[in-house]
Amino acid sequence: MVIMGELTIQPIRRLFKRAGAKRVSNKAAAELAKILEEKAKLIVIEAKKLSEHSKRRTVMKHDIKLAKKVVEGY
Repeated sequence: MVIMGELTIQPIRRLFKRAGAKRVSNKAAAELAKILEEKAKLIVIEAKKLSEHSKRRTVMKHDIKLAKKVVEGY
């Protein structure tokens, strides 16, 4: 099992397979994992800000949804 940051390569490979890819290189899976981790980090930071703004210590589902919209520029 190859680990890149927090996401492992195997679940990324499964995403490719479910999308119909016959074969996936380790470098391709690692690159997607890197991109997903970067985006997830931005969403997590924004969601944390939103929960703090609401005077909560718990990040809620709606914080994640709103953070995704903020990060994506909606």
